[in-house]
Amino acid sequence: MAEERKPPTSSTSGPTPLQRGKACLRCRKRKMRCDGMKPACAQCVRAKKADACEYDDGKGKTRTQLMREHIARLEMRVRELENPEQSAPSMTLFDPHALSPYYSESSSSSSYDSPGKLSYSASASPTPFPINDQDTRSIVSTLTVTTPEVDHAGWDPLNFTDLASVSSVGSFSNNIDAPPLDHILLEIFIPHRHQCGLDIHVGRLRDSLNLPPSEQRHPVLMNAIYLWACYLSRPGSLSQYEQLYLSRTTASLGDAMQYASKAVDLIQACCMLSVYYLSNGRLLEGSYFSAAASTVAVQCRLHQIGSTAQVAGFGSWDASFDLPPPKDNVERGERIATFWQVYNLDRCWSVVLRRPATLPDSDHPLASITTPWPQRIEDYENEDLDVGGGSPTIRGFFVQQGQSASLSGFSTVALRVKASALFEGANRLSSSWNPRSLASGSFSENFSAFEHSIMRFITTLLPLHQVGGAIPEDKYALIVIHSLAHASMIRLHAPFMRDDGVSREKSLRAARSLIHVTKLITAADFEFLDPVIGPCWATAAKVLETELERLQSSWPDPLNTMEVRSDLQGLLFVMTKLGAKFPLLAYHSAKVQSCLDGE
Repeated sequence: MAEERKPPTSSTSGPTPLQRGKACLRCRKRKMRCDGMKPACAQCVRAKKADACEYDDGKGKTRTQLMREHIARLEMRVRELENPEQSAPSMTLFDPHALSPYYSESSSSSSYDSPGKLSYSASASPTPFPINDQDTRSIVSTLTVTTPEVDHAGWDPLNFTDLASVSSVGSFSNNIDAPPLDHILLEIFIPHRHQCGLDIHVGRLRDSLNLPPSEQRHPVLMNAIYLWACYLSRPGSLSQYEQLYLSRTTASLGDAMQYASKAVDLIQACCMLSVYYLSNGRLLEGSYFSAAASTVAVQCRLHQIGSTAQVAGFGSWDASFDLPPPKDNVERGERIATFWQVYNLDRCWSVVLRRPATLPDSDHPLASITTPWPQRIEDYENEDLDVGGGSPTIRGFFVQQGQSASLSGFSTVALRVKASALFEGANRLSSSWNPRSLASGSFSENFSAFEHSIMRFITTLLPLHQVGGAIPEDKYALIVIHSLAHASMIRLHAPFMRDDGVSREKSLRAARSLIHVTKLITAADFEFLDPVIGPCWATAAKVLETELERLQSSWPDPLNTMEVRSDLQGLLFVMTKLGAKFPLLAYHSAKVQSCLDGE
């Protein structure tokens, strides 16, 4: 039972010094005076970080300690594998009865999500297919698009030069080789798979390591998984193999393109490479692999899974590239999930990169997205499959205003897709504005309709006060979904925020809603957040920076800026925290810090 907070008793000698070692972990790290109150000290309460207030009082291990012990065990195992003559021939990596550091005691997971004893198979080679030097640039076709002449330099000043110092991805190096880490790296990655957008049947993925080489998942996907595992292990010893697996992944791309049956593996790997580069601040490479994934997905007609419509004309005369039929519902479900992985990547990061989205979606038979809404892989396994009716999916969402008859459209993964569509759509609509737009009246109508779509979508989401009680996997997704929805409202009103009072108030309200979402994030949650949430926070920070500038320049006397500064400091804290894992956020954090410092 946590002791109740009581005000300290006054005395002539001042407050009694707290016994050494009794301060909370946050105050210790920040070297602040702690009053030792429980469940949260005054410093953490004042900083609105009560959830992050933890004590190392010897009564139990904190989440941080559990994670450090887990990393220490992995590093010890790596040393044994690198020096087998100095260690025992085998050991158990995980205690199946011990609490996994990735989940709380209240969470539960299936047998596929619970690490057990790991055994190594000689047949589980990391490169079962021959590798050639085919140029990966052949993936991407030349795209010709038009976009309105709108200057966003003042709103979202991202450029490749400024980010060069942020990136921590070095050049390729094959000077080191890795011990047989396949199983270890896979187990590290599995709890984080949704962090980079991958939705896959975990049991089959594990089992594939022990299949004959020709039946395994292609090395391009497996090496991308191992790359992410090393990336997530920074700064531990496993991170030394990051460049090795990066070079293996890129070297496997050409080989994967030779096999129609491995096209899904290729697309998934391109998506993972894109997010890897983007989160490290390498925007050009990230944009390249995002476009590659989109191009191959459309070529394989993943955007029209379940559609039986045929295009009239010369279709039967031309060469086609069709995937072999899926073996079962799970394989079909993975293809559906892969397409929406590409869609989320393309729609969200095209906004950040200030370029048009690559995936088409129009009323043309070849370009219409008709793939049904994504579901959980478990639903496909349980035969609970939405086969789709061949009707437009995204365009139907906007037309029907959320009144979809399909229950699969309200799954967490489907809501994530809708949030991505709103984020990109709001940015595209606001970017098309010019002074002549108001004369026609169509812009105003579209603007009002889109704003209504965002507000209606937010009402369909789980309320924020209930998000904290969701299972971890859903909690991480809902945090991103809520953030994208509020960032969409800001993007929609961005061109009018400075001159229109209504747009300014709506943008401020959305920015503060984003800040409210950040208060749901605990210290352990940062390890599992999708990096796209960083640009959402940066969007909110831009609104607050604009408001701070307005208040400081008010005449005749500057207005009180304390509340806005406090909000910016809260955003700076979470951006800095996540920036330790994803260097892209370090760029945004520096901009916020400069604003607070008055530079």
